[in-house]
Amino acid sequence: MAETSAAQQFVPIKEIRDGVVVLNDNSLRAILLASSLNFALKSEDNQQAIIYQFQNFLNSLDFSVQISIQSRKLDIRPYLAILEERYGKQETELLKIQTREYIEFVRSFTENTNIMSKSFFVVIPYSPAILQNKRDVLGKIGIKKKNTEDVQTENARNFSENRIQLEQRVAVVEQGLLQTGIRVARLGTEEVIELFYKIFNPGELDKAVPLEK
Repeated sequence: MAETSAAQQFVPIKEIRDGVVVLNDNSLRAILLASSLNFALKSEDNQQAIIYQFQNFLNSLDFSVQISIQSRKLDIRPYLAILEERYGKQETELLKIQTREYIEFVRSFTENTNIMSKSFFVVIPYSPAILQNKRDVLGKIGIKKKNTEDVQTENARNFSENRIQLEQRVAVVEQGLLQTGIRVARLGTEEVIELFYKIFNPGELDKAVPLEK
């Protein structure tokens, strides 16, 4: 527990709400999972078209984005479990032998070869306006102290207003990437929690992710 608390001090995340990461400075982050393109197999004309569309996408942005690539060793165990299940359902001896040989081939191959899986993420930021931050500071030092309910209401209103701005940026990025042939999917709350858990706990990927209720 002490190690977990110490690690959390270096993670500038206040909360994750509705799939949105809220940092300690009240800025927001949305995360998109992006597909990959086998660029080398495209024709020269297609390659030039993709480059042109991606260039147009970057030029259309009036805000910064972060592209993150994660490379991890592929966990083949779920696939082997499926094969074992199919092996038990085979009715003929020949199919059983072939399935068992295939299972052993896959297991041996993956043990002797580092097969890596890559995940591509696009992080989209939004920082609240400076005037809003000043208003929050003035409210804290004001003579009239707000009660807890008023503070919670104001925080919820600020989050909703800032989220609208963030969603507009997300829509721009999604549309731009789709035009280049890249499919994207927005990460929800549990997916974001799992992503950060695996980032900060690389040695515990085999364990279940403890989600907060």
